[in-house]
Amino acid sequence: MNAVTTSEKMEAPYAIEAHNIFKHFDGVHALSGVNLSVKTGEIHALLGENGAGKSTLVKVITGIYAPDSGEIRRNGDPVEFSSVRMANAAGIVALYQELSIIPSISVAENILLGEQTPSKAGFVQWSALRKRAQEQLDRLNQKIPLNKLAGELSPVQQTMVAFARALATDARVLILDEPTASLTDTEIRDLFAVLRKLRDQGVAIIYVSHRLEEVFELCDRLTIMRNGETIISKNVSDSNIDEVISTMVGRDAGELYPERGTATTEIALTVEGVNGRRVKDISFSAHKGEVLGIGGLAGSGRSELLRILAGAQKHTSGVVTIGDVELPGSPGVNRALDAGIALVPEERRSQGVILSASIRDNIALANIPAVSSLGLVSGNKITSLTENGIKNLQIKARNQRQTVGQLSGGNQQKVVLAKMLARKPKVLLMDEPTRGIDVGTKAEIYRLIRELAAGGTTIIAVSSELPELIGMSDRILIMHEGHISGEVQADIANDELLLSYCYGKATK
Repeated sequence: MNAVTTSEKMEAPYAIEAHNIFKHFDGVHALSGVNLSVKTGEIHALLGENGAGKSTLVKVITGIYAPDSGEIRRNGDPVEFSSVRMANAAGIVALYQELSIIPSISVAENILLGEQTPSKAGFVQWSALRKRAQEQLDRLNQKIPLNKLAGELSPVQQTMVAFARALATDARVLILDEPTASLTDTEIRDLFAVLRKLRDQGVAIIYVSHRLEEVFELCDRLTIMRNGETIISKNVSDSNIDEVISTMVGRDAGELYPERGTATTEIALTVEGVNGRRVKDISFSAHKGEVLGIGGLAGSGRSELLRILAGAQKHTSGVVTIGDVELPGSPGVNRALDAGIALVPEERRSQGVILSASIRDNIALANIPAVSSLGLVSGNKITSLTENGIKNLQIKARNQRQTVGQLSGGNQQKVVLAKMLARKPKVLLMDEPTRGIDVGTKAEIYRLIRELAAGGTTIIAVSSELPELIGMSDRILIMHEGHISGEVQADIANDELLLSYCYGKATK
């Protein structure tokens, strides 16, 4: 396929347009006159906070939702899709963060899943199937064994198989939702190379991501949504990250982090000589009202340390004391919770919430003693506890019976927080508290963290983002190969210093 030239892209009609789209649910307007225009052979970033309307717009474009009014145009012609299959037939394919890869069948079968299988006299023509599958991988410059089970592939290989499947349907408009969420830096570079190749082949790509650095490295144009409306569309080269953030949230980027100053001199938690599978001889203390940030490279032991403190993972030696109460060795989650230590895990979707259950059920299950009496659960107590959580954390939901899986990533994180905060913990452990959520919701989480600290709660938060560690913390510990390699007050920290600790380099 020949690459699309710049002049051709300017002359051709838009590959996909959403014109003046309105959509409401239960009287609430999710989209209010949204406009989006994506050219043939361009990578177009679709940006906005969680709840801005991005997901709803994508679902309108792909035939999951019908708009209340407005028009979708494909190559300049009005189209109406009543199903995903109709959108796919028009060359529009969406790939979501949770890839629909079937792990128990081969790569070749996954690539042609849903397509007409080559057969003769009722028998699958495996050689023809593999040939067609290989053609799609060749377009992506990927060398993935066709007979290998998809479940045995790396995350980036599974993503490439999903791309190959989209190409097998002759996708000309590809919508990607947080495609780099589970990828390493090297895998992200490989993915970007593939996306640029598809762009040069004339594919229009809508790129939904909260990682703004990626947007400025990869994308040609951007559209920002806020509160169900299109705020701005422009060339990426004509913008910058600070402008994008302020446009997304409606305030200056510098207002993300609240002021420090809530830490006291009273020690809330003491860790002495703790050893585990990866952590080695860890000792530190955390103070009441302090936000203690913990950083380090992947595999440094930072997440294992939180799991040990929360009783979710055994440690081989060492002592953990909360207040003046020494916890037994490997106390288990329930005893740690009873002692006042609660964990908000990194993998909120698999470990923090039950996606198929409602908000109220998620909160109630984590707080049975608070919502029951004499062995009987009180519906009124569940309602009250849930209402408080929704109000205090500003969870955006239709009502408390809405299933958590229907919420945005940021609101799912708030549900995890609500169920843990209902336990009134003395020490709140947070592993990647803002992972996968938008800038506006990040600001809300930072505000909440500081409010909790001001109320006397000790916050220990792991983050892989150095600016976040510096901005939200009072004090920072950095781990390297299981040890604490550095400690610094956040107000004098900088990226260079923290990175040197991450690599185990002592500073003079």
